[in-house]
Amino acid sequence: MRRMITDRGLVVSCQAYEGEPLFGPQHMVEMAKAAVLGGAIGIRANGTADIAAIKAAVSVPVIGLLKRQIEGYPVYITPTLEDALAVHEAGADIVAMDGTLRPRPDGNKLKEIVDELIRRGIHVMADVSTLEEGLYAADLGVHYISTTLSGYTAYSPETTKPDIGLVARLVQETRLPVIAEGRFASADDMIQALNAGARFVVVGSAITRPQDITERYRKSIEAQVDLNEGKGRGGSNIGLEA
Repeated sequence: MRRMITDRGLVVSCQAYEGEPLFGPQHMVEMAKAAVLGGAIGIRANGTADIAAIKAAVSVPVIGLLKRQIEGYPVYITPTLEDALAVHEAGADIVAMDGTLRPRPDGNKLKEIVDELIRRGIHVMADVSTLEEGLYAADLGVHYISTTLSGYTAYSPETTKPDIGLVARLVQETRLPVIAEGRFASADDMIQALNAGARFVVVGSAITRPQDITERYRKSIEAQVDLNEGKGRGGSNIGLEA
């Protein structure tokens, strides 16, 4: 049975790319199980293999998508109707897709894809980058609006922080569940989004990408500590031999 996410809280995005150490369903399943143990109310997963494996392993709803970069087309989150149907067939409770008006490789308009998915009874999450896109997606009848693409389209504001303002405006101007996603790196960011009215917050890299987490710590250290200071002096290697 496919389920909506009605609770408020944290959804964890468990995704890895080809060539990364944690790429593959076997790793993402364990990541998803760990997230659920920590209290995640849902999982967001990419690719039919990961979606199917995670769906079979966890008890919480799974938001599925299929990322495909096709030359000549900027849309890469579930870019075609065929991709959306494949995500659903893999077991996703909710199909996440690009909710912008940009051209798609199968020639379908956003409305045509959403209409077909709704006709089939499939729950749809529209990933948008602006208020106008969110309002249009709401008019189409999608079930969720997510701020996933804010800052990732050529015409949306560039920022290093989550777009809490977009979350707040979508909450004010639609009656749909608004999902906050994109550049969430701390609990404070998440609290702001929930206080702005988000139904839930999706966090990915800050939880599930160890290389990014490690790099963030390293950069913070290097910005404030001279790691070369004391090299070669007596005592500098205490604790390093074991």
